[in-house]
Amino acid sequence: QVQLEESGGGLVEPGGSLRLSCVPSVKILSSHHTRWYRQPPGKQRELVARIDVGSNPMYADSVKGRFTISRDNAKNTVYLQMNNLKPEDTAVYFCNLAQLLTQREYWGQGTKDTVSS
Repeated sequence: QVQLEESGGGLVEPGGSLRLSCVPSVKILSSHHTRWYRQPPGKQRELVARIDVGSNPMYADSVKGRFTISRDNAKNTVYLQMNNLKPEDTAVYFCNLAQLLTQREYWGQGTKDTVSS
């Protein structure tokens, strides 16, 4: 069973930055689409950013120009760089991997990010 370890969450003031990391327990990034989701308090989980294998990054409108998703296959790590954070970015952020052919998914445990002054 593949496990995803997330890190980098925390408390930050509006306008600040955070970088989330996601490391699978097995070296599988080259064969998996990678996504970051978030779930704000009391709301549904939503897709924030994605890099599918062979495709360019895609972002939710609410984070375009502020968030950057990237992946380093050599380090087996997926990143989400979040800049100019706003209070509405407060959420639990989840890393998601989907196998290229089978679409089998793996989820991280979530990391809580709070943007508040």
